[in-house]
Amino acid sequence: MDLSGKRIAVLVEDQYQEQELWYPVYRLREAGATVQIVGPEAGRTYASKHGYPVKTDVAAADVSGRDFDAVVIPGGYSPDLMRRHAAMVGLVRDAFDAGRIVAAICHAGWMLASAGVLRGRRATCFFSIKDDLANAGATYVDEPVVRDGNLITSRQPDDLPRFLPAIIEALAAVPAR
Repeated sequence: MDLSGKRIAVLVEDQYQEQELWYPVYRLREAGATVQIVGPEAGRTYASKHGYPVKTDVAAADVSGRDFDAVVIPGGYSPDLMRRHAAMVGLVRDAFDAGRIVAAICHAGWMLASAGVLRGRRATCFFSIKDDLANAGATYVDEPVVRDGNLITSRQPDDLPRFLPAIIEALAAVPAR
């Protein structure tokens, strides 16, 4: 599917899970979307769990969730660091409230909980944080991908081949702005 004209934010902080960041970045770019790496600081290099670097394009404080058609949140330990920055949490909440696609995989459910967007929603995540999602008001579902409206969640790197098609299908249905 052609995603030309779509704008995607992929969030990052240190300790991100490599596959959960790079697979979406490359796959969404391959589909024609403009992908920006968004972190707490613009132009800073963040390291993955194994030290693989990624440099941010823009700081979360300098954009709005409404600037994007989708926000993708990779897992690893980075979501625990991301949620310490009000601008990162605000970006997710703003995108969600504006009806934009918000996609989270693995431990990224922590960001959804901190953004307060899970109440009454069905979602999945890495099994060790399912209680965090439930305590934030979500109904935990143990499936590779769960879509509930504009929220798309997935459990782990092995689910990426199902996670990305769900994101792309959702984005393809979004009218051009």
